Order: sequence, then C-alpha cells, then structure tokens
Amino acid sequence: MIYKRSSTLFANAEKVIPGGVNSPVRAFKAVGGTPIFVKEAKGAYLYDEDGNVLIDYINSWGPMILGHAYAPVVNAVVEKAKKGTSFGMPTEIETEIAELAVSMVPNIDKIRFVNSGTEACMSAVRLARGYTGKDKIIKFAGCYHGHSDSFLIQAGSGAVTFGSPNSPGVTEGTAKDTLLANYNDLKNVEALIQANKNEIACIILEPVAGNMGCIPPVAGFLEGLRSLCDANDILLIFDEVMTGFRLAKGGAQQLLNVNADIVCFGKVIGGGLPVGAFAARNEIMNYLAPLGPVYQAGTLSGNPLAMAAGLAMLKALNEDSEIFNRLAEKTEYLHKGLAKVLEKNNITHTINRMGSMISVHFNEEKVIDFKTAAKGNNERFKTFFHGMLNNGIYIAPSAFETWFITDALTYEDLDKTIAACDAVFK
Repeated sequence: MIYKRSSTLFANAEKVIPGGVNSPVRAFKAVGGTPIFVKEAKGAYLYDEDGNVLIDYINSWGPMILGHAYAPVVNAVVEKAKKGTSFGMPTEIETEIAELAVSMVPNIDKIRFVNSGTEACMSAVRLARGYTGKDKIIKFAGCYHGHSDSFLIQAGSGAVTFGSPNSPGVTEGTAKDTLLANYNDLKNVEALIQANKNEIACIILEPVAGNMGCIPPVAGFLEGLRSLCDANDILLIFDEVMTGFRLAKGGAQQLLNVNADIVCFGKVIGGGLPVGAFAARNEIMNYLAPLGPVYQAGTLSGNPLAMAAGLAMLKALNEDSEIFNRLAEKTEYLHKGLAKVLEKNNITHTINRMGSMISVHFNEEKVIDFKTAAKGNNERFKTFFHGMLNNGIYIAPSAFETWFITDALTYEDLDKTIAACDAVFK
C-alpha cells in the first residue's frame, strides 16, 4: 500500500504536536513505520488520506460498536448542534441518558457524566477515598485506568509499549498509596490487604482486561475480590470504560454476575464523542458535591452534543435484543478462523476472547496476566501488524491492546481478515 500523504502529514504534525500524535499509541513506535492518517470512516471501514480502504478492528478503541458514522448518532449530534454546542447549564437530555443508563446497568442508582474515561476513574477513586476515609488503593499490573497519577504504576497498554510504566512526574507520595497486585491472582490481593489493614479504600480493575490484550478473569477471581472487599470495608471499582455497554446491556457486571460498588464508563456511552461517567448506589453517590463533601466538577460535563450521541447509541443497544449475541458470534467466528490458519502455518499463538473483545498473542503459554502477556513474541507481532495492514486490515499497533468487533462487520469482512492472516504467515 502507498502511504505518501500520511507520511507527509505525519512529518508536518511532528513539528507542532509532541511525537506527531495526541495519544502515544498512535505513533506506531511499537511496530515501526508511519502512522496512518484517516480521512473518513463508514461502517466497518476506514478511508485513509492516500485512498486506501481498511477493515477496522480498533473502532476508535471501542465506541463504534455499531460502526462508524452510525446514522442515528450522527443525526442526533447534527440536530443538537443546531441549537447550540455548550451552555454550562443543566439540560433535559442529561437526565434522559442518565435514566436510560441506570435502567440498563445493575446495582446503580445514580450516575455522573464527565469528559473521559480517565476522568471517570480518577473521580471514582477520589469518591471511594472520601466515602471510606482511607487513602490507599489496589490496582493491577497491566490494567490501564487513564493517565491520572495514581494509575501510572505498571499501567499496561501505551505505558508498556513505550517502556516507561512508572511515568516521570508521578510523585513518590502518590505512588506509595497505590498498591500493585497481579491480575487473576486472588492470594496476592489477599496478602496486600493483610499487610495494609484498614488502609485500603478501594480495589480498581478492568473486570475483563483490555490493555494487556484481552484477558478475561479466571473462574472465581471477581467473586473472590467481591468477598474480600465485603470482609474488609473496601469498595470494589469496575473500570468498564471498555466493557460497559459492549459485553452486555449492563456490561461486565451483568455478563459475569458480579456487582461492583462503583462503575466507570466511557467509549460506547458517548457514541464516539468524548464522554465518561461513573455510577454507584445512592449512599455512595450522595457523597459527591453538591450533596456531599467530595468535590468533582467539569465545565463541559454533560455537553449536549456528547449526551445526544450517547443517548442515541444507548437507545439503539437497548432496543436491539440480539445485538450482543450477534457480536459474540462474529467474534467467535473470527477466533476460530484465525486459530485455524495460525495452526496450519505452525505459528505459536494463543487467542483470548470475551464477547466482542479479542486479541492474538504470539505466546506458548496461556495469557492470564501482565507477566504472561509480556512474554509474547513482539517481532512476530510487528510482522503480523504490517502484513495485515498491507492486506487491508487495521488492527491495534500494539501487542498490548484488544481488538474491538463492530456489528457493521460482515462475515465476508471476517473471511477477508482470516485470509489476510493466512497470507501473512504462509
């Protein structure tokens, strides 16, 4: 494929934007080469600045669950924009989407909208600390909850890709209040709790990890965390920025039948616009200002364009009884097809999948945590990435990212993807 214009645009961007990108993983540092500049997208396809057409498996890192430029979302945003883009005052649509979200998700009474997943997770931790009166948190190696200081301790995804998970600028004082656990290792969590008795405010995790590739929880892990939290007066926070409204109407809580105390959302809940949210039961949410002492605010929180996009998206998902079954079936079909051609070509691999999240790891052993994810053959992944790209398939430019399946993908698209994988390794 030709990427002449993308190369020129990237060179221009590097002069005025650090690294030429506004989010590090876009820079292709992990895989080499020049980032692809997108001109437009529709359904399951990206159209780049050089005229190439690519089948898309990142889908803006998750929110395009019904495809790019989904008409009800686009129309809702356009109509809302005609009436003004921001007011800094309450609007009725904020209540509409809040009521719908609360009705779809188990175990929440109230929700507050913010502007990103990072802001949602940051605010959730602050709320947990304020509610419990304790300072320390437990997070898991390889789980990414945004770039707030408390979370940049072996953060996974972009932080791992660039080899600096403990980012400069994070103070020792902040770092000492973040305890690091191993994902899918309940005994490790229990030991941390015992060593920090009555000091831990919350445990935060992705219930299905997506920032060290897709890693589902092993049997009993989430249930064990729930029991440990109940026994030690600790709040359990699910970061469902990826999984919320993607794995099921009620997200991972519903699919896996484990309730969190606070749930964070992003991506799908904004329909592709910058939106985050966090939600909990009344007694916890009522600790937030203006009702309670925990302060959280945002000038553009509840922005009418973002609320219009999110409401249109949630309505579409809520009204389609088969959407999550279709997504899971397509993901399973892709899984089986990729596994078949990788095995045929004698490529050592393991594939993880849950719902419409999937990732290919070039590992011999099962990938169940950050340590096993890091053992993957990154040189082989680079070959895979560029080979797929040259065959018209766009996957995440990092071995530490999940793929996201969209309902706009056809089985013909999936077959082309499987054939492209075969061509890369044949």
